[in-house]
Amino acid sequence: MAAAGIIAEYNPFHWGHAWQVGELRRRLGAETAVVACMSGSFVQRGDFAILGKRARAEMALRGGVDLVLELPSPWSAAAAERFAQGGAAALTATGVVTHLAFGCECGELEPLQRIADCLDSEAYHAGLRQFMDEGMTYAAARQGAVRRLTDRETADCLSSPNNALAVEYLRALKTQGSGMIPLALPRTGAAHDSREESAYPSASAIREELLSGGNWREMLPEASAEILSREMEAGRAPVRMDNCKRAVLARLRRMKEEELLPYDGGKEGLYHRFYAAVHSAVSLEEILEAAKTKRYPLARLRRMLLQAYLGVPQAAQGETPLYLRVLGANERGRALLGRMRKAASLPVIVKPGHVRRLAPGIQRAFDQEARCTDLYVLAYPDLGQAWPESEYAAGPVMLQGSPPKG
Repeated sequence: MAAAGIIAEYNPFHWGHAWQVGELRRRLGAETAVVACMSGSFVQRGDFAILGKRARAEMALRGGVDLVLELPSPWSAAAAERFAQGGAAALTATGVVTHLAFGCECGELEPLQRIADCLDSEAYHAGLRQFMDEGMTYAAARQGAVRRLTDRETADCLSSPNNALAVEYLRALKTQGSGMIPLALPRTGAAHDSREESAYPSASAIREELLSGGNWREMLPEASAEILSREMEAGRAPVRMDNCKRAVLARLRRMKEEELLPYDGGKEGLYHRFYAAVHSAVSLEEILEAAKTKRYPLARLRRMLLQAYLGVPQAAQGETPLYLRVLGANERGRALLGRMRKAASLPVIVKPGHVRRLAPGIQRAFDQEARCTDLYVLAYPDLGQAWPESEYAAGPVMLQGSPPKG
């Protein structure tokens, strides 16, 4: 039985991911098991996941995924390279995933592989430094350096966010010596961060409609809408950073300037500018606006702010997760778990209480994620639902049966 892996941020509940799951089974066979390595409580854009990870895992299972694993916060709330690094390593470590599938705007593997090979060359790094010294943003400099070594059409792929992330998946597979076969799927529906109307609306459009109290139900599959409605009625959604903005501001104002250095991913002195912004602003939006420049886009600043609040820097170059945390499974997923117990190269955590049987380093990593969850739940709309130590109290979502074939 083939097992295909998908690395997802926070939105496995919308139609685009459901289409990917169906396309995987069309290409690889109806019995293909689908494993999603999904962001936990915090996401790559530098924000709180709008819905708790177990509810999102349940959505993924009802949308056709068989097994859901968690990508811990040092990778999920990180830049694309680290996000891909952690996700690819986790899926490889299962020992059972044969293909790594990802959606991308170009829908073809060849140009993405050309870019990935280019980014690891000395000539590319020389060009990147030159363009950045001329004042270009990192993204523009990277695209310019790739264009110089390939051609305009290939380099232009980097201007699309899912293409750029797909390139990082390919680089991670090569660096880690993974045997997973990359599988590029054409991205369907609205563009990333687009607000345009579409049969497959973007996650940003869904999030905006939800937070504004709009008609979000029609934008989701029926099962996902039911789960989201249930969580909202319980006071556990929608989750947003603004719900605990005073706590975030308090944490940032207590930090000394040098304490911000670990969260300056590029080690370019951004932390000086960020510290000055913290001490000249009265809101999170003002901090981001004051620190933003052409060189430092908002996404990077949001991640820095979030990581500083959590006290968890993004994963270091080459660093990979120490365990595989199961968030949910159906019948086919549980069969796959049985195979993983023998084939996985990392401990597989199904029952949180069993963490105490593992090595001290793994316990510390899990405790760090548990502390992140304790901060996440404080952003629930109903503070009465924000129980501490919930990471150790709640097990995975287990559904009966497997999704329909095809």
